[in-house]
Amino acid sequence: MWLGTAEYVAGVVNGGAMGYITPRSYPNEADFVDALRRCRRLTGGRPFGVNLYISARPEENVRLTRWIEILAQEGVQHVETAGYSPAKFLPSLKAANSIVVHKATSVRHAVAAAKAGVDVVVLLGAECGGHPGQADISSMILAARALDQVDIPVVVGGGIGSGAQLAAALTLGVDGVLIGSRMLVADEIWAHADYKDHILKLDETCSTTVLSALKNTYRCLANDTAAEVRALEASGVRDYETLGPLVGGQGQLPAYKTGDRTKGILSLGPAASWCDRREPAAAILTRLADDAEKALAAASARFVQHAVPA
Repeated sequence: MWLGTAEYVAGVVNGGAMGYITPRSYPNEADFVDALRRCRRLTGGRPFGVNLYISARPEENVRLTRWIEILAQEGVQHVETAGYSPAKFLPSLKAANSIVVHKATSVRHAVAAAKAGVDVVVLLGAECGGHPGQADISSMILAARALDQVDIPVVVGGGIGSGAQLAAALTLGVDGVLIGSRMLVADEIWAHADYKDHILKLDETCSTTVLSALKNTYRCLANDTAAEVRALEASGVRDYETLGPLVGGQGQLPAYKTGDRTKGILSLGPAASWCDRREPAAAILTRLADDAEKALAAASARFVQHAVPA
């Protein structure tokens, strides 16, 4: 949310990966439509996607029906669904010939999404920034378990920030990886330079989780607001009326606009520790791919070296 703009998505797509615009980053329908058209121009007509977050609160999902209509009108066929089950929206998405990628935080939900008719499932482990689910299971375990139980393409996300990890995931057998936090320092991300420069200083201990008490775990930057929320939860606070003003999405905007990273619940995972410089999204992706190729070649050489003769 807020950072998944047309400019960033175009940078990712032009760099050889798939990116998803977040409609909630735009204040109204006209701005969202403009973003879709701008992204198409920036990508030269290459396919790009849109993220549809499915809330537990039905009133929050009213906009999804209209957004799906807009996607059909604008010819956007790649959709990433997240949150709750996409089953209710799949008929209209399939009627628009959409390719649906669903993000799940458990193997059970991935299996259910596959049976419902999505095209790809993404397993998000406990390391992912944002909502990693309640089970606290690593991305590699979830992906390996899912590969045994679903017969559609499987992608893994959560804590992935290096080419060596991409190589490891491909060796595991998945069809791709989802990367978020590692991309926060891309030039196309509009966040303030001071915020990006802070990310460049982080190590693998940079994140924490909040809202576990509300069964809505969220992994974020370890900052003052996160510490306050954790203290309230530890003291027994369980009502959203108290926690809401601290954790709401609007609270993220000041940090991105001003660079003051001490305030707001800012989605981020330990993969941010691989951020080492500000550069275009395509440059980040190229380095990841090159490093993955080197890691795969090195692993192959070690296998040959240590192989036991038949």
